[in-house]
Amino acid sequence: MSSDFVAAIDLGSNSFHMIVARIVDGRVQILDRLREMVQLAAGLDSRNHLSGEAQQRALACLARFGQRLRQIPPERLRIVGTNTLRQARNSADFVSRAETLLGHKVEVVSGQEEARLIYLGVAHSVADVVGRRLVIDIGGGSTELIVGAGFEPQHLTSLRMGCVSLSRAFPEGRVTRSQLRDAELRVQLNVEPVREDYLGRGWAVATGASGSIKAIQDVLISEGWSRECITLDGLRRLRSVLLELRDIAAIAERWQLEPARARVFAGGFVVLHGLCEALNIEEMGVSEGALREGLVYDLLGRIRHEDVRDRTITEVTRRFGLDEAQAARVSRTALDLLRQVSSRWPLKGEEMRELLERAARLHEIGLLLTHDRYHRHGAYVLEHSDLPGYSRDDQQLLAALVRRHRRSFPSDAFAGLPKEWARPAARLCALLRLAVVLHRGRSSDPLPALGLHVAGRRIRLGFPRGWLDGHPLTRADLLCEARLLRKAGFVLELDDRQRQPTDQPAMDQDSHA
Repeated sequence: MSSDFVAAIDLGSNSFHMIVARIVDGRVQILDRLREMVQLAAGLDSRNHLSGEAQQRALACLARFGQRLRQIPPERLRIVGTNTLRQARNSADFVSRAETLLGHKVEVVSGQEEARLIYLGVAHSVADVVGRRLVIDIGGGSTELIVGAGFEPQHLTSLRMGCVSLSRAFPEGRVTRSQLRDAELRVQLNVEPVREDYLGRGWAVATGASGSIKAIQDVLISEGWSRECITLDGLRRLRSVLLELRDIAAIAERWQLEPARARVFAGGFVVLHGLCEALNIEEMGVSEGALREGLVYDLLGRIRHEDVRDRTITEVTRRFGLDEAQAARVSRTALDLLRQVSSRWPLKGEEMRELLERAARLHEIGLLLTHDRYHRHGAYVLEHSDLPGYSRDDQQLLAALVRRHRRSFPSDAFAGLPKEWARPAARLCALLRLAVVLHRGRSSDPLPALGLHVAGRRIRLGFPRGWLDGHPLTRADLLCEARLLRKAGFVLELDDRQRQPTDQPAMDQDSHA
């Protein structure tokens, strides 16, 4: 398949969606859409374990999706999991099985990141407006509220309620008055903490996205309660009819809903009606685009080297008042060291370079709190902050490198990472640590030409003849670092007899490294 093709898969709590698109003159042309109502959220038990049956449904769907992905390179495909995979305690097991089946990485994104991508997809799918836009997306397990202008989201919230979770309020397929009131109260309780904040921001247009909202719009139009959008008056009429019908089977028959949609229709309605009442939304348009379209446009930005992750790093650097000159020095040196060893250590590729560079730029983020153990504070901030563009695994990797960039470096430092990342992360961390030590004095004077040579876990760092003699403090720092690296299984040797650095002279291989 041509390199102009891109694809995105949204592993939603209710439905799995896939789109395949082609980039034509910088524009996205949607070629194919696939959707299956997997209802993953229905497989969560009271302890937030995803049932084997739900996993099998999901994997069977992904096997069918996989046929369309075989010719698309990894850098042109994104697969993201949302609320159910955020909540499930055994989500890592499912993600691993899905990745094996698809042959591609699955990213589990935060609620804030999901909201950002939804807004991006909606903003590219509807006509532009003057002023702000409110976007509402009702998923199976969460509902996202976003206020933004143009293509830029300005305020994002992810509420833990969705069409699947709210439909549990109607057991045995019955919609009674008391059950409906209880479900409506749950929505009000979820919206209450953010209601005044959103009302205070204001918007010119409200736009809905998701299968639940589209299904409700179709019902309103079919009944003649609306012409082309969702109105609060139409929702109030729909509420009365739902109480008259009372039965999910009757609801499905009246509006010709597929069984899977009928089971979650009442839950989706309660969420939408409650939001429109709470936020005074009299009229709402509906977008065809949502999370999967947002993924494609975000991917297009990465292809064009307009990566939102880089902008996030810049914004975080400024927000936390980091020493940008020092971060730049450490970053340049770390990347130079990576260049010299990437052929011996399998650390080639843009992903490795970007991860090391971002960790280097943010390694001092914990200094905002205190110098003592600032590496630990920095790791906590990076792992638990909302970082636009980053998946949960991305943040975990970044946090792990910052956590171990100084002081102790045990052999199991990266045991908590996915198995395929444990060894690369340890090696990237060793490079980051050397760069940090070499710039400990925070001097603007350039370092000499360095020669870094590796063989397995042996590391030899070369300096021009006599340079270390003239910098005894740096030598002492490096000798201390050698002792710390040894605990992680690395052997650091210093060579101050270097004449001209070369890329990689022959060294004995460590076959078991």
